[in-house]
Amino acid sequence: MERVGDARGLVLGYVDALNAVDAAMRTAIPSLERLADVLGLVRSHRIINRSGQVGTYSYTVHGAGCRFVSDNGTEVDVDFAPDGSEIFDLWRLRQYGLSLPEPLDLTDQDLQTAVRSLQPPLTEVRPGWFSVAS
Repeated sequence: MERVGDARGLVLGYVDALNAVDAAMRTAIPSLERLADVLGLVRSHRIINRSGQVGTYSYTVHGAGCRFVSDNGTEVDVDFAPDGSEIFDLWRLRQYGLSLPEPLDLTDQDLQTAVRSLQPPLTEVRPGWFSVAS
């Protein structure tokens, strides 16, 4: 049972870390209306590079998302749905857990149970992919 509690804490920690990334990026780049706009800045306007440093985060834009790494090494990888909402899967949650200063290695089953127990505020937007409800 403790592993499910750990998994819930990890999922909530990921959401908090994602919110912190969003706040830091919006502060550093005032033209951002939402975190997904990073993709457009890289692809269309060439305002920022595909990878770089913003505040205490390094970032790398990839495919449909972006990977952010804080100055303490904590990794938050997120994809963006066509509507610009932030989405994540169990792999991204697991990578986040492994990157923590005190790594937490949980099984997909532990994470799946935790994510399902957190609906709401989480929503499964497509099989295996989750978003924080607005």
